[in-house]
Amino acid sequence: MILRTEVPVKPSQLHLPLQAQVVTVGSCFAEVIGNKLHENKVASLVNPFGTIFNPLSACLLLEIACGKPYDFEQHLVQNNGIWYAYDLHSSLSSPSKTELLQTITRQIQQTKEQLQKASLLIMTWGTAVSYRLASTGTVVANCHKLPSKQFSRVLLTCQEITTAFAQMYTRLQQLNPDLQVLLTVSPVRHVKETLEINSVSKAILRVATHQVAEEHEQVHYFPAYEIMMDDLRDYRFYKSDMLHPTELAEDYIWQKFVGAYFDQEFQTFLPEWQKLKRAVAHKPFHPESAAHQQFLRSTIQQLKQLEQQYSISCEEETRQLQAQLV
Repeated sequence: MILRTEVPVKPSQLHLPLQAQVVTVGSCFAEVIGNKLHENKVASLVNPFGTIFNPLSACLLLEIACGKPYDFEQHLVQNNGIWYAYDLHSSLSSPSKTELLQTITRQIQQTKEQLQKASLLIMTWGTAVSYRLASTGTVVANCHKLPSKQFSRVLLTCQEITTAFAQMYTRLQQLNPDLQVLLTVSPVRHVKETLEINSVSKAILRVATHQVAEEHEQVHYFPAYEIMMDDLRDYRFYKSDMLHPTELAEDYIWQKFVGAYFDQEFQTFLPEWQKLKRAVAHKPFHPESAAHQQFLRSTIQQLKQLEQQYSISCEEETRQLQAQLV
């Protein structure tokens, strides 16, 4: 008897190593997968522009990082004494206009440098529902809680999304011809737009990802959306808001992701690293006891061996343990 619909994810030809470098841009899934990569010693730049939900804004920011001229100062707004950028998440804001522009410049430069040497760019598209600034007609990444009369709500079309992606992808290839792009659609439902509009929105995003993946050899699609909607469709895999995946669901999707895109050495490394992470996080009842002190020395030695075996850095974890030595 079959009691669930498992979504098979075939191993790709990427075979990314532990030493791969990754950039993630987009909505929540980009952050979740990026943080997991970072936690597991993969060099990752995670959502450098904050959470970006719509694909047009995500593509624009990447295009700017690849060299497109853009005057961010013309796209700033002040609200309650704080400066925001319409193209960025509210987390990138400042009481000082000059300081915000400096922060944006740093983020753009850091993203460019990481894209130049990255093996993989992960883009997660969250919604096709977007907001246009009434005064200019441009799509914004964030309304920053400004009065709704300043914006008009629109539903992006597949054509708009694929055109924006194509423009961005041309610059991306010029910057790094070997870069692979992995597209995902966020499984988080945007119920504030109503469930009916959310269904239309996700359908537009899914068609758009399919089209661009079919058109470009180095563009791939990972079915995080299908895994959550079909394989993990039970509400026990959702947090209390009934919208976001639980940690268990995230771990399940992560395992599917790793199995499809990373090489065997990385998959061998993961359980070894998880065991050592638990050891580093261990909180003893008697930290000065001989047994725990020996445990610390043994764990430090294992970290050194792992560094040599996989060419990674465990300096932070080693310092944390050394600080507990008596």
